[in-house]
Order: sequence, then C-alpha cells, then structure tokens
Amino acid sequence: MTARSLFKIVGGKASKGHRTGQPVRRSSYRAGEREQRYWRPFNKAERNARMRAAETYDRKHKLAGKRNGPLGVIGVDVLRELMRMIDFKTGRLEPAIATLAERLRRSRGAIVSALARLKDHGFLNWIRRFEPIEDPDAFGPQVKQVTNAYWFGLPKEAADMVRRMMGKGPMPDDEVTRRKANEEETAAMLATISAEDLAAFRAGDETALAKALASLGRSVDLSNANSPGGQNPTLQG
Repeated sequence: MTARSLFKIVGGKASKGHRTGQPVRRSSYRAGEREQRYWRPFNKAERNARMRAAETYDRKHKLAGKRNGPLGVIGVDVLRELMRMIDFKTGRLEPAIATLAERLRRSRGAIVSALARLKDHGFLNWIRRFEPIEDPDAFGPQVKQVTNAYWFGLPKEAADMVRRMMGKGPMPDDEVTRRKANEEETAAMLATISAEDLAAFRAGDETALAKALASLGRSVDLSNANSPGGQNPTLQG
C-alpha cells in the first residue's frame, strides 16, 4: 500500500494542487507530447529577413507620440535572442524565462510582457509543459512545470516582406517603380546609339556573337549612310 492510498483511507484527500504539481498551469501538456508538431528545422538564411520584417513592422505600426511600436525594443531584442538560441536542425526552442532575462539583462516581468506582445502580433507561439516527478510514494507534487516550447510565426504582412527579401514573392512597389524607370532610361539611351553599338550592348563585347552582330551593325549603318537623307530605306514612306 502506498502512502497516497493510506492517506485517502484515513480520510484525507490530496488536493488538486498536490496532484498536479506546483501547481501546473492551465493548458499545459506533458513534455514531449506535442512540441514535435510545431518544431521544424529553421532556415538560418531567413533569420536576417525575419528580423528586418519584425523591425519594419514595429516601426510601421508605431502610433504617433509613442516611444515604442507594438513589439517594443525589448520585444525585438527577445525575438533576436530566440533566433540565436534555436536549434536550426530541429527547431527545438525551450529557453527558461530566467535565461532570457539574464542574457538580455532585463527583468523577468519585461521578458514576459515582451513574449506576450510577440505572440499577440503573430511572431511567436508556445505551449506550456509539465513533466512527472519520479516519486509516486511522496505526498508532495507528482508533476512539475517545465519551460515552454516555442516556435516562430509571421503575420501575413511580415510574411510577404520576408518572401520578397528572400526572392520568393512579388517585388515591393518601390522596387517595381525603380526597375521600370531604369528600363525606360535604357530604352531611351539605346534609341540614340548606332546599330553596331546596339549589337555590342545586347550581346556583350567579348563574345563571338557580339562581334558578328557588330559586323552586321556596321553594314546596316553603312547602308543607312548611303541612302537618301541618311535614312533607312525600309522606313521611308
């Protein structure tokens, strides 16, 4: 007979706090039960893009007159630190809040608030976890709370930004405008040069094709020069 069963026989009842631990927080899952559903290999190449997207998001949504944006300076620092701590191969990420506080030299309360902001805006998520204590005959806690399991997320706005920076999505409007302007400037320049220079521009000076096209261009230029008015006969009406 265990000490727990004897305790029940003599009229005592183990409280819920004793059965569940310290107590274990609501919506906690046994460690190892669910986190593998969310942990995935983390693309190290995306880290800088994700951080730039988070910083841009924070600046863009900062209200006038406010010192911080929705993530805050500490929120951005926490996100950056988590990206340094993640196991890139497995996605495993389970730091203690005390560890984050020590590494960032911030209070526990500041770290907790920053984590909440990151979660509220879709940059981070987590599950709470517990694990059993290997002492079934003890009157005390049978399980204990352990560190959360974290994984990264991206709100749609930031996800689109990351895809653009990683070359996996449509270009930003300002980049489209810049490229269009460059194309128009190039077209205007090409309209003023000789056929020989145009051939060299399009094919590259060092290639055999460029030399052949340049030779053809010289013939066209000579033909144009010998035509009435120096005009291309095929264009005369």
